[in-house]
Amino acid sequence: MNNSIDNKKSAESLYLILASVFVASLVSCNLIFQKFFTIDIWIPFVGNYTFEQSVGLLPYPVTFLVTDIISEVYGQKRANKVVTSGLFASLFMLVVVTISDMVQATVWSPVDNQTFSRVFGLSGAAVFASMMAYLIAQYIDVRVFHFWKRLTNGKHLWLRNNASTMFSQFVDTFSVLFLLCLFDVIAWERFSILLLNGFLFKVFFAAFDTPIAYVLIGLIRKRFGLKFGEEIH
Repeated sequence: MNNSIDNKKSAESLYLILASVFVASLVSCNLIFQKFFTIDIWIPFVGNYTFEQSVGLLPYPVTFLVTDIISEVYGQKRANKVVTSGLFASLFMLVVVTISDMVQATVWSPVDNQTFSRVFGLSGAAVFASMMAYLIAQYIDVRVFHFWKRLTNGKHLWLRNNASTMFSQFVDTFSVLFLLCLFDVIAWERFSILLLNGFLFKVFFAAFDTPIAYVLIGLIRKRFGLKFGEEIH
């Protein structure tokens, strides 16, 4: 009996840790997305390619890895709860940043009003685009993941991990760029290249995180004695 209670407490603690990683990654994306970077890479059969994208893209694949792990181990409802909590965390962050941007800096403040506004003064259009894309993509990711899980009877984790993430990441990338261009945050001529770069980056990391998902899910199943396809309730 005590062992069962301890396992349940440990499972809940792990769930909170995974949820915190998800929320931290999501909030980080929304705080840093206004900086864009460029790197030159070599692609077989293509040659040198200049990759341009927002730094907000860097922590975002972590959110999909976490939701896939939670979906596999805790089920669809618990994954949706994390997605919803991420939305509230982002909205709270927006309120805090807005208030901080409104108050006046002291004359001795290391960061003056103009610098703070330029770095953290998120435009309403950009935040709206990010939130809408987030909601659409994350809920799609969870739904598609469980669609493939039911279709394959819990087998082929690699298939649902990649299929759900790739599809939802395309939706996310398209949605946020379309809205950013629609509200004149980004010029329309950059839409195609940013869409291609963003999607390719996410596809790469969807494949890259597959073995990580296998290892982590395997360890969690072993830790809590879960049978194949069994979820923690």
